[in-house]
Amino acid sequence: YEGLHRNIMRESAGDPNAVNDWDINAINGVPSKGLLQVIQPTFDAYHVAGTPKKLTDPIANITAAANYAADRYGSIDNVDSAY
Repeated sequence: YEGLHRNIMRESAGDPNAVNDWDINAINGVPSKGLLQVIQPTFDAYHVAGTPKKLTDPIANITAAANYAADRYGSIDNVDSAY
């Protein structure tokens, strides 16, 4: 829980509708969105069946981001900066 909370607060300040409209992803037309600031291709690749297919849905966003972090970093607990 601590890793999820830390990353949510850093990425979106807890706003499930947060959209990053300034970084390289946004410039490329694929802005990061939601609690854990996930881009659509990452969400699509790590989406968990049974959760909504909406990027800003809190449960879907968290589970997809946690799966991505586990695959790339071993755990969301290992993520200490933007990913």
